[in-house]
Amino acid sequence: MGRLLLLWRLAARDLRRHPVEAGHERVGPIRTDVEGHRAFVEDAPIDLTAIEFRLLRMFMSRLGRVQTRDQLLRDVWGMTGDLQTRTVDTHVKRLREKLGSGRDLIETVRGIGYRMIDPVER
Repeated sequence: MGRLLLLWRLAARDLRRHPVEAGHERVGPIRTDVEGHRAFVEDAPIDLTAIEFRLLRMFMSRLGRVQTRDQLLRDVWGMTGDLQTRTVDTHVKRLREKLGSGRDLIETVRGIGYRMIDPVER
């Protein structure tokens, strides 16, 4: 009984932090509509390329977890192998520029990659 109650509380906490409603997800001022392939910052639409949208969704789905450049190249671009490329850095920079007030939610983890932080835990 105690384990079931703990699981219910954890699930309820996650829904409060990251509500998902009909294909929408929100992290701080950033919201995505997966089915409509749209993104919003403070409810204002932002124009993202397909790669930028996938990159944003990847960060949002792995909130708080560091994503290495290799992971992002594999999961967003479908590239494998030991590549030396600035593609990830360039796209993260452009995504940050478009996120306006949400730009600081994507942190650089020096020498490793990037992480989207949870504004609730700041």
